[in-house]
Amino acid sequence: MRQVLSISERQACRLVGLARTTLRRVIVEALAATVLKARIIDLAQARRRFGYRRIHDLLVREGVQANHKKVYRLYREAGLAVRKRRRRKGIMIDRLALYVPSQANEVWSIDFVMDALANGRRIKCLTIVDDFTRECLDIAVDYGISGSYVAQVLEAIGQFKGLPRAIRTDQGPEFTSRAFDRWAYERGVNLKLIAAGKPTQNAYIESFNGKFRDECLNDHYFNNLAHARVVIADWRHDYNNQRPHSSLGRIPPAEFAALHRLRSITATHHKIV
Repeated sequence: MRQVLSISERQACRLVGLARTTLRRVIVEALAATVLKARIIDLAQARRRFGYRRIHDLLVREGVQANHKKVYRLYREAGLAVRKRRRRKGIMIDRLALYVPSQANEVWSIDFVMDALANGRRIKCLTIVDDFTRECLDIAVDYGISGSYVAQVLEAIGQFKGLPRAIRTDQGPEFTSRAFDRWAYERGVNLKLIAAGKPTQNAYIESFNGKFRDECLNDHYFNNLAHARVVIADWRHDYNNQRPHSSLGRIPPAEFAALHRLRSITATHHKIV
């Protein structure tokens, strides 16, 4: 107004209903907000796939008292944003209905769950579940897990429990790799790939992963890889041997598997007799 009209500052403020002190006020960002913004930038640079909500979760873990709206404001002011991933083209496969197995070692489901150590380094957890007994056969934890690594883990389990007829997986690069495909072919294991973006086709492992995240990963802060392996192994033992499973008649998976083996042995004995 003063640039267009030859009026004083007092008159211009009176016309728009603005206090002169407000007009002349210089906004000085609080030191606490400056420190918080710097921490948000550090976290965003260290975890480039984290948006403001996940960064807010990290800040809460660190004991920072700031709600998600303030974190979002500072996140936007810092010009931070997560780049959208380009959609990876999936493998063209026939859509398979969720098969319900009738015995142990008929179908195993495997998947990955991601987490981070206290120093921010990411770790991968390879979860392996028998779809019939609901037993967690193993949870391999490491910084990186390739297709050949997956094959080695499954081979080790097979030494004690035998190998399954089929393994259900998503279309992750570890499960579509040549090394894993060659191992499955040589062992006579049928690979059942679910359709891209259809986790419900692998519902057994998705249900297990939800329990694993809620009851183990979200409740622990891992100091290092060795610590993560110990805590996760303890949780797996408790899941198999102590935790009642609603779909198994409220008994633990290991107990259900033992009863099933006993019934199978008894039925076989009666047939022989």
